[in-house]
Amino acid sequence: MPQLIANGVRIDDTFAEAFGMRATAIVITAESARWARQAADTMTGFATSVIGCGSEAAIDRELAGNETPDGRPGVRVLLFAVSTAELQKQLQTRVAQCVLTSPGSACYAGLAGEEKLKLGDALRYFGDGWQISKRLGDKRYWRVPVMDGEFVCEATTGFTKNAVGGGNLILMGKESRRTLAAAEAAVKAIRAVPDAIAPFPGGIARSGSKVGSKYKKAPASTNEAYCPTLKGAVESALDPDVAAVLEIVIDGLVPAAVAAAMRAAMAAVVSLGPAQGVVRIGAGNYGGKLGPHHFHLKDLLP
Repeated sequence: MPQLIANGVRIDDTFAEAFGMRATAIVITAESARWARQAADTMTGFATSVIGCGSEAAIDRELAGNETPDGRPGVRVLLFAVSTAELQKQLQTRVAQCVLTSPGSACYAGLAGEEKLKLGDALRYFGDGWQISKRLGDKRYWRVPVMDGEFVCEATTGFTKNAVGGGNLILMGKESRRTLAAAEAAVKAIRAVPDAIAPFPGGIARSGSKVGSKYKKAPASTNEAYCPTLKGAVESALDPDVAAVLEIVIDGLVPAAVAAAMRAAMAAVVSLGPAQGVVRIGAGNYGGKLGPHHFHLKDLLP
């Protein structure tokens, strides 16, 4: 495969292939930043891939009191799914089980838009008739009695049909420790980009996958071409000096957010150079058959 060189790191002349998704955002607040993040961490658990989790979700950014509707510390969470119906289901279930239950929490719309998903309008029934509706300006809220006071939840939140899932970078290094350091640097850079998330554990996936499997019931399986231990047994995509591979998967509310996140991640990895990070950066695609969004690495080089 043709390659470019940036600070000694080999960059494959290839593209990451991404696909359309539905997405929404909510703002979670609490009495402390710790408890706002706890509710968000719980809500975004088991949300790495739509293949097996139904949704992909993560914290977009932390918010100071002057950035939230109620003046308390908070976080903004992004949630992605393959359909509007699934997005509504995942939003309702996750907020009900993980935010409503979290001490001192409140929940507000995190995305504007004419198209809406039910938020408090779906959760109010937990109040068993004791819930109260309140309108402030053009926004409606529900106050649901709970054992530590009230759960305040905005009635709806906006969603978008223009979101993108599946942006990715494949980081290839000589050994595990430096490869992980490069991946961590990439994730840190992505977290500074608004409207984009890396939903896998700590933003990193060691189990890069391909579509399909030799087993009929498995929709995805290990990407053997990038498994170092299979170099001698399969048609490997790895160079002789590569012994560890990690993947970063990126979702964004718009294509530009995915491109910006990939660009920031690549800059962070390239700045480390091969001595402290990885020797090669690639990306996963299926020749353009999976999705219409193609992010060419050469166009995203810092």
